[in-house]
Amino acid sequence: MSALLAYGAVFRARFRALLQYRAAAAAGFGTQLFWGLIKVMVLEAFYANAPGARPPMALGQAITYTWLGQAFFQLMPFSTNPDPEVRELIRTGAVGYELSRPLDLHTLWLARALAARVAPTVLRAIPMFAVAVPLLGMSLPPSLAAAGAWAAAMVFAAALVAAFATAVTSTMLWTTSGDGIARIVPSLVLIASGMVVPLPLFPSWMQPWLDALPFRGMVDAPFRLYLGHLPAGALPGVLLHQALWTAAFVALGRAMVARGLRRLVAQGG
Repeated sequence: MSALLAYGAVFRARFRALLQYRAAAAAGFGTQLFWGLIKVMVLEAFYANAPGARPPMALGQAITYTWLGQAFFQLMPFSTNPDPEVRELIRTGAVGYELSRPLDLHTLWLARALAARVAPTVLRAIPMFAVAVPLLGMSLPPSLAAAGAWAAAMVFAAALVAAFATAVTSTMLWTTSGDGIARIVPSLVLIASGMVVPLPLFPSWMQPWLDALPFRGMVDAPFRLYLGHLPAGALPGVLLHQALWTAAFVALGRAMVARGLRRLVAQGG
């Protein structure tokens, strides 16, 4: 119990610290609003030039999906990944101070990763909803059941993203710089999660692969529950998919940290 309280304290401290960056959040909100408008115009042109087609998602749903992506952009694992503070700790050898604490290193990084995604998201999602719903064509959930299913899936999505981000950060114990993984991860996550293009608009032969990957649980599945594109009855399957991948990334991250610490040498200490 005391360990859980300690990790909770780490999360709260990191969360409160990140809530102070309101100017950065305001600038980011403006940027995401601008890009959201561009993406909506591209979608409208795409739909307008395919009048005879039967799209797998209505235009109004695709627009709402796009604004949800802008609202929750900071939740994605590439926003601060690998963790810049952890990167600096490993580069300088100060990770030894982390090891002197009576806490599990992986769980400590996991708590930091969760706070690093949730706090900026809170600062940007609320104003995005306040602007996009009344002014920019974003719809609210069609029912209370859809809203509840979306909320539950977003909680699991945050856990999945934090577990994935921590696993990526754990690779720093081998690469030190982290530059390579920091360039590979964004492209993979952006496309496979549905952040660039809603996954239902991808070709049908790709759907089984996209459904199996963990990134669907970060963006696509929660957003489609919000829209009612996935019925609320699909929630158990969505949560199971998210939970299994979260457990897999936690296990992978813990294994990498344990193995990395066995070969870790802090120079100059």
